[in-house]
Amino acid sequence: MSIPELERDKPVAPAPSSSASPPRSLRPLILRLHFYAGILVAPFLVIAAVSGGLYALAPSVEQLVYRDYLHVDSTGPDLSEQVRAAQQVRPDLAVAAVRPATEPGETTQVMFTDPGLGESERLAVFVDPATAQPKGELVVYGSSGALPMRTWISQLHRHLHLGEPGRIYSELAASWLWVIALGGVYLWVQRYRTTRARNADAARLWTLDRSSRGRNRTLSWHGVVGVWIAVGLVFLSATGLTWSRYAGENVGELRTALSWTTPKIDKKLDSAPNTGGAASGGHDGHGAGHTPASDPGILDTNVGELDTVLDVARRSGVTGAVEATVPADTGTAFTVTQTREPWQFSTDSIAIDGATGTVTDVSRFADWPLAAKLTSWGIALHMGLLFGLLNQLILAALAVALLAVIIRGYVLWWRRSPTRGTARAVGRPPARGTWRRIHPVAAVTGVACVVLVGWFVPLLGLSLVAFLLVDVAVGALGRTRAG
Repeated sequence: MSIPELERDKPVAPAPSSSASPPRSLRPLILRLHFYAGILVAPFLVIAAVSGGLYALAPSVEQLVYRDYLHVDSTGPDLSEQVRAAQQVRPDLAVAAVRPATEPGETTQVMFTDPGLGESERLAVFVDPATAQPKGELVVYGSSGALPMRTWISQLHRHLHLGEPGRIYSELAASWLWVIALGGVYLWVQRYRTTRARNADAARLWTLDRSSRGRNRTLSWHGVVGVWIAVGLVFLSATGLTWSRYAGENVGELRTALSWTTPKIDKKLDSAPNTGGAASGGHDGHGAGHTPASDPGILDTNVGELDTVLDVARRSGVTGAVEATVPADTGTAFTVTQTREPWQFSTDSIAIDGATGTVTDVSRFADWPLAAKLTSWGIALHMGLLFGLLNQLILAALAVALLAVIIRGYVLWWRRSPTRGTARAVGRPPARGTWRRIHPVAAVTGVACVVLVGWFVPLLGLSLVAFLLVDVAVGALGRTRAG
């Protein structure tokens, strides 16, 4: 058989076609989403990271800044005598609660309801337990008793000191943080798997590739650090959303529907004990208000019962650092609640009739629903209180790492090819049309999930729609210019 005949019998490979469908993959779509979300949301994340890192360290820093208010030499007189000393400083205000000194060297905080203060704010007079002499007064905020410096940082982190409208910034950052983090992990793992198949040293999942240079080295830093902190970022996003305005309401409704709410102690003396019911969720700054007493004589009698109430609480197992609320009328019980302290994993509460010393209701942390416990721990961990200084240093390091990832992400954008020899000051975005590379079933499922998540986290859904509209408009403008 001749050579031409052999050649003729060979199967002919089909010619490559430019119209062939590209392989199905989620990577191009996630890359484009990660790119645009990172570029547009990162400025909000920078503010949240800086203010959050400062807030994480604030509990320890305020111990130094306000040491003259918080610390004295020893302990001495009864608590009721200390409270009356504070009342002499502010006789015009009603006592709302007391935080007794728990260790030698600490002051007692007597908190007053001041109509001139903002929501969840109280005026605290600090009293030397040894001499019953007032040491000064400061405004404290929320259930954690944050002092002015920490309160200022907290409000910067929460709403940029712009009030309710400013909360949109923090909710937008928290809404997108988990999306950007998980999208980045997916992209980095996919890149690792692809390049490892070609060259074992081409990519590293957990360690920096020190042999790389230029943009590849920046990408290695961006990816490796992002993978290491991804779990922490998702945690901060989830716990941050519980404080948010819109998503937080949906979280609260979901917890109520599933009976995951924090039990609320019954303070009324003429009602049956109550071990259930929705509380505020334990967030700092909620549930701190108090109604002033209409009869000063009743209030003075209640103050005289404080020592008895605290003794009953200690015998009932509510010990350590506590806050005792002073009832404003005879029909309300004292409540003694354990405050959030480092390495304190439970916050029991007890209601006591001050006149008789009878326990009228108890809320044991051990009896809370698991979701309520996780919420309490998550909030304390987010605030840097659960594990003390160790917790605060980890949060600060996480904030620094997030800033490093964001900065290197912008450097990657600036270095994205091609930029030389063109009028573009920064790199081009990933290619358009990525949705065409998704399997139809995956596309329909993805749209359904996005709609559900967008409804539950409204600012995420609305901003995503805005991104899509802008992207469509930019694409249409580009086609018009090209045509």
